[in-house]
Amino acid sequence: MQEIKITFAEHKKVKPGIDEKLGFGKFYTDHMFIMDYDINENWHNPRIVPYGSLSLDPATICLHYGQQVYEGMKAYMTKNNKILLFRPKKHIERLNISNERLCIPKLDEKFCVDAIKKLVNIDKDWTPTKPGTALYIRPFILATDPYIGVRPGEKFRFIVICSPVSSYYSAGLGALKIYVEEDYVRAVKGGVGFAKTAGNYAASLKAQNKAASMGYDQVIWLDAIEKRYVEEVGTMNVFFVIDNEIITPELQDSILSGITRLSCISLLRSWGEKISERRISINEIHEAYLNGRLKEAFGTGTAAVVSPIGLLRWRENIMKINGEKPGPIAKKLYDVLTGIQFGQIEDTFSWTLEIDACC
Repeated sequence: MQEIKITFAEHKKVKPGIDEKLGFGKFYTDHMFIMDYDINENWHNPRIVPYGSLSLDPATICLHYGQQVYEGMKAYMTKNNKILLFRPKKHIERLNISNERLCIPKLDEKFCVDAIKKLVNIDKDWTPTKPGTALYIRPFILATDPYIGVRPGEKFRFIVICSPVSSYYSAGLGALKIYVEEDYVRAVKGGVGFAKTAGNYAASLKAQNKAASMGYDQVIWLDAIEKRYVEEVGTMNVFFVIDNEIITPELQDSILSGITRLSCISLLRSWGEKISERRISINEIHEAYLNGRLKEAFGTGTAAVVSPIGLLRWRENIMKINGEKPGPIAKKLYDVLTGIQFGQIEDTFSWTLEIDACC
């Protein structure tokens, strides 16, 4: 196990006040973790240093060819002033899945979790305490070779930064308005849709702007070939409740395997709910709505946890779901997940990891 060198910031930033609106991704903590890779040295030189700008050659590969991956996870402050990470090992496992697809060297998962624990402990005073807030943790990897030419990098930098955040959507647990996108697509079979890489999100911006201009919070992505089957909602996985069946699109290489999605499925199964992972078409959803069988819809993801969908627009069809209010299943999932994350509910799944003061 490599030793992590620590250089403490001489000048600390002014932390946001307890009544300040944190938003999402507006503030950053005093330190960051960095580790380098060279084809001859493997991953090396792990260090925690003051948060600051990166120096990159203008010809750096990641800037021209998008060889980059990232993750997003959270740390939560409990009422007993303990800090809990939520499923960090699963997030690093998924980062390695993205690494494999983008030709990036594999990380040692245990070492990365330990490094994140150490970083969060150093900046623990940045962890917000108000309900609905958390310390967002962003690990990412960049190919850093200065090279103009399409080939995998031979040098990489792994970086972790942290940011105190509140709800991703201003509505919090309020129901979202979603537009079904048919002109643009997010990912295709055989592509990188299952990886967490910047290009997937760059491809989503045009449709997101289009939806926002019409007053919608996010888009639903349909499959790229038939433009018929539901895949994701914006930056989230999606669930539909039809009669007594809870349905989420089955995973394929155009859909990201969400950690919150996985957690919700485990919770639903433990409650004895009928949960199905299968293909579901927008036509089936609309028909269920017309017949009064569509009871709920909601998205799941690290940033927002659970986001109820109150209105769904497909072409000229407007579907108002559950009176445009959060449904009972979405609300229960949100309450239980956040209860586990904040240490208020017993974690029978061993999903949380406490950050010890000695880290």
